[in-house]
Amino acid sequence: MRITNSMTGKKEEFVPIKPNEVKMYACGITVYDLSHIGHARQAIVYAMITNYLRYRGYKVTYVRNYTDVDDKIIKRANELGKDAIEFSKEQILETEKDMAALHVTDADIKTKASEYILQIIKFVQKLIDKGYAYPTEKGDVYYIVRKFKDYGKLSHRNVDDMLNGVRIELEEGKKDPLDFALWKSAKPGEIYWESPWGKGRPGWHIECSAMALDTLGETIDIHGGGRDLLFPHHENEIAQSESLTNKDFAHYWSHCGLIKINGEKMSKSLGNSLTIRDALKMYNYEVIKYVMFSKHYVSDIDIHDEDFKLAEKHMYYFYSTIKAMQEYIDKNINPSNKEIINDEIVDTIISKFIDNMDDDFNSVATIANLHTIFKYINNLMKTSKKSNKEVTANTIKKMFADIKEVYGILGFFEQDPEIFINEMKNKYVSKLEISPEIIEEKITQRNEAKRSKDYKVADEIREELDKNGIILNDTVDGTIWDLKELY
Repeated sequence: MRITNSMTGKKEEFVPIKPNEVKMYACGITVYDLSHIGHARQAIVYAMITNYLRYRGYKVTYVRNYTDVDDKIIKRANELGKDAIEFSKEQILETEKDMAALHVTDADIKTKASEYILQIIKFVQKLIDKGYAYPTEKGDVYYIVRKFKDYGKLSHRNVDDMLNGVRIELEEGKKDPLDFALWKSAKPGEIYWESPWGKGRPGWHIECSAMALDTLGETIDIHGGGRDLLFPHHENEIAQSESLTNKDFAHYWSHCGLIKINGEKMSKSLGNSLTIRDALKMYNYEVIKYVMFSKHYVSDIDIHDEDFKLAEKHMYYFYSTIKAMQEYIDKNINPSNKEIINDEIVDTIISKFIDNMDDDFNSVATIANLHTIFKYINNLMKTSKKSNKEVTANTIKKMFADIKEVYGILGFFEQDPEIFINEMKNKYVSKLEISPEIIEEKITQRNEAKRSKDYKVADEIREELDKNGIILNDTVDGTIWDLKELY
């Protein structure tokens, strides 16, 4: 198995610290507002990585944090006249609802910065004792960036170059513009905890270092997060942690790409910050996952409205095929006949999935192969001769079991096909100037016309429905209607 290591910028063979065990920490959400689609991508990606590692036999401990003490949280809480921690608790509950609605595999441990204050204070004090940090008279504590010789090794930045062309105002008591806060003295009206340096609260970067150390130990296998966290957040985490322990903080640094909406970086000021909640009002959760997995996780995604519509069509095709597969199996299966077709597509569903996912969790190639599989299945059902239907049914049953086994890792095909299909049809027919009830009425009229051999009227009804975007499919079990827009 190979994964991209942001430290080297290369795919590397994955070798865990302990055989068959993986410790993974992914930076979570600062809960000052509802979670957006970028948070969804990160959660979906690291849930997928967790699921796949477990499928491959690893015992995974996955930790994801909540930043519940932060300038933005304090500002928002003050605006609402609420206690900052109580406000954070409310926001965490809302985030949990959104993640549950997305059907995202939960982290094994979910940490909150406010619950690790004592550990953070001890961490900061040890850095002071080792000469890597200093307190100010005001009660702030800063980390000495120039003391850590490897600073910049993750982002590949030179310390001196960081100051070129940048105007930085020196905070009171700060010795070097590059130094960053480990502990912040409390301003009037702010939440605070008592510390050896006075009333204050943690700096952002120290929170994750302390929580990762406490839950996973001094060195972890994978540290993940959005690419926007690579610098300065993860760079600062490395400096703090490795100064304290004299050990590598993480063996593999993993960063998923960022999301743009219709060509623009997501921003509340631009009015294009799509919340998870709003996305779920418009799209099925598996449709959202399809969009996320349609690009490799390290790549940025520029999401356009059409991407979700295209994903809906693909998922509709998959679920329609699954429904047809189930019906075919029910009609043709013979328990006494165990014969199946053996060819490359039938035999390699699982092995190709593993090959693709072992190559840095390549969901793009994995989905591409899924289209190949379903195209094969549809062709098999259409072309199977009467004498071969039992073998075809056995083959389809075997393929469906394999599909469920591995594509469930991505969170696909968890729903009842009929419910998914009907929800999608109702969504799209609502855009037309015709209702499902009228469509069914027209089908009944057409069937009566055909029984009366009035084929002219039957054809006119088909043409009328066709103009309204409705497709009719005549089967041995009756006429089924569908929508052009979903094809």
